[in-house]
Amino acid sequence: MTLLESISEPADLKRLAPAQLPLLADEIREFLIRAVSRAGGHLGPNLGVVELTVALHRVFDSPRDRILFDTGHQSYVHKLLTGRQDFSGLRVKGGLSGYPSRAESEHDVIENSHASTVLGYADGLAKANQLLGHRDRSVVAVIGDGALTGGMAWEALNNIAEAQDRPLVIVVNDNERSYAKTIGGLANHLATLRTTQGYERFLSWGREALQRTPVVGRPMLGALHGAKKGFKDSFAPQGMFEDLGLKYLGPIDGHDTAAVESALERARGFGGPVIVHCLTEKGHGYRPAEEDDADHFHSVGAMDPFTCLPLSPATGTSWTSVFGREMVAVGRDRPDVVAITAAMLQPVGLAGFAEAYPDRIFDVGIAEQHAAVSAAGLATGGLHPVVAVYATFLNRAFDQVLMDVALHRLGVTFVLDRAGVTGTDGASHNGMWDMSVLQVVPGLRLAAPRDADQLRAQLREALDVDDAPTVVRFPKADVGPAIRAVERIGGVDVLRRTTPPGGSPADPPDVLLVAVGTMAQPCLDAAALLTADGLSATVADPRWVKPVDPALVRLAAGHRLVVTVEDNGRTGGVGAAVAQALRDAEVRTPVRELGIPQQFLAHAARGEILNEIGLTGPGIAAQTAAFARTAGLTRVAARRRPNGTETAPGGAAARVPVLRPRTAEAARTRGGDPHRGL
Repeated sequence: MTLLESISEPADLKRLAPAQLPLLADEIREFLIRAVSRAGGHLGPNLGVVELTVALHRVFDSPRDRILFDTGHQSYVHKLLTGRQDFSGLRVKGGLSGYPSRAESEHDVIENSHASTVLGYADGLAKANQLLGHRDRSVVAVIGDGALTGGMAWEALNNIAEAQDRPLVIVVNDNERSYAKTIGGLANHLATLRTTQGYERFLSWGREALQRTPVVGRPMLGALHGAKKGFKDSFAPQGMFEDLGLKYLGPIDGHDTAAVESALERARGFGGPVIVHCLTEKGHGYRPAEEDDADHFHSVGAMDPFTCLPLSPATGTSWTSVFGREMVAVGRDRPDVVAITAAMLQPVGLAGFAEAYPDRIFDVGIAEQHAAVSAAGLATGGLHPVVAVYATFLNRAFDQVLMDVALHRLGVTFVLDRAGVTGTDGASHNGMWDMSVLQVVPGLRLAAPRDADQLRAQLREALDVDDAPTVVRFPKADVGPAIRAVERIGGVDVLRRTTPPGGSPADPPDVLLVAVGTMAQPCLDAAALLTADGLSATVADPRWVKPVDPALVRLAAGHRLVVTVEDNGRTGGVGAAVAQALRDAEVRTPVRELGIPQQFLAHAARGEILNEIGLTGPGIAAQTAAFARTAGLTRVAARRRPNGTETAPGGAAARVPVLRPRTAEAARTRGGDPHRGL
């Protein structure tokens, strides 16, 4: 049995001799390289915190002591040391989450995977311990130097420093990076601290030398201690922390378990807020990760651990890469366009723009709120900023989008990568909120491209708007084939009109499928299935989903049923906006909205989730057929299986209860309208 296999809970770590810990660290790294290479996931961050995490669990007693990880992508070592060593299903449906998960273990306190939040949690937990008299419990917050660039972290530090008698240990995992290299004033300050590691050794030498000096030694030592603050600031200017009222320990070699343990023991016994500054190396112990300057293998797909080549080479083109290339072209054509990233230059596709136009790219750190307000300033100054973030992270900047950009009618374009279902990163990373929360922003215009051609076109259309915020969103996926429109009505693209077998094109059309963005292809598939079973269908792509195009309202008025399909939460999304627009125009065509259920979805592959929630061709067809039957569109003839169950159009099992069609007469006797009785 290996040392790692002998660890089933943190208490097992305490029984190991210090001499065994380097071997344990080696075994953990070997395990991580094998397991994460096989499944994909966050490799570099976890290789960098092996010794640090071992020391945390040897000094503190989880779960009585609360150990919290900011962002959480560096929690794999923590999982291994708390009884979760089956990584065969990492980030796969039913397997381990890639982040802390309270459903998995009592040792996982919070499930955050958004950065800069852990200090706020820790402040609250420390206050709760104090109020409830839990003096034998510690709170430990592990936060990276990248996450310290976020404003929320400093808001929390301001509160933490308020109470000098409230124990709280803050471990700064300083590897000089978030996704890419950490930038800004804080990064410069930490860099200064990193270069002054000789301070403690110098002080120790001076103490010993003076104690050996007769007569004058002890008085001089006392004077030295009296002058310690100013002397230390000149050697290691950590005054920024100590002036806040936070005891500072470090910098410490984060790959020296004994040194980290010693610092944590001192911090635990201090009785107030303490910062333990640990220097680590992202990707430590795995040469390919150490030598990868882009992100030190921050996140990898399934790959060969020896060659680092992907096990399944990418064959498609990602939405992110299409955006990135178009931004380079835009930069050439539009010298007024600048770009902003929140510590994610590579992930959002702006590396090419940064290389081509280094003076027109701004990395603000993990600070989405500041990104939006800074963009407002850039727009006020006569430029057109493009703020590229993950869709789920725009939520953090909502107030700034509303009150600083929209209120001032500023031309700022927000590009939302990873919109809709993202899958394996779990609930916090699904970009399923943006089209709902942004509906309430006056003047904002929102585009959802269906293919690469539309992304390029709509990005440029967005950049032509200089009196309002614009948003362009796309998913974490490969771009599919171009989908040509058969006609354009106003700003709406009609993608297909179908007629059932034996039907006449002169018949009133039955169903209008409003396909939002990448839901275009599934809606086309659904239209084919519906047509085969007797319903005529029109598929329309609104392109710009906010505001609702009047042409879409007119198109809806000519159909007997409207079904909107979006990869966004159903509540308050595009479907709700379309329904409201129809009501305002007194169009009586019933509307049904398909989208992501308003739930925190468990991690799974994007395709698995879309299938489960019915956002595939068969799923959309099945639900639309059920809506049609309820609305009284009696041409839909469900086929019966031998066992008496009914099938959806195309033979797919229906995902919703099959309801019998009501006749127009029955609807009238109930005082209803046959086309509004859904």
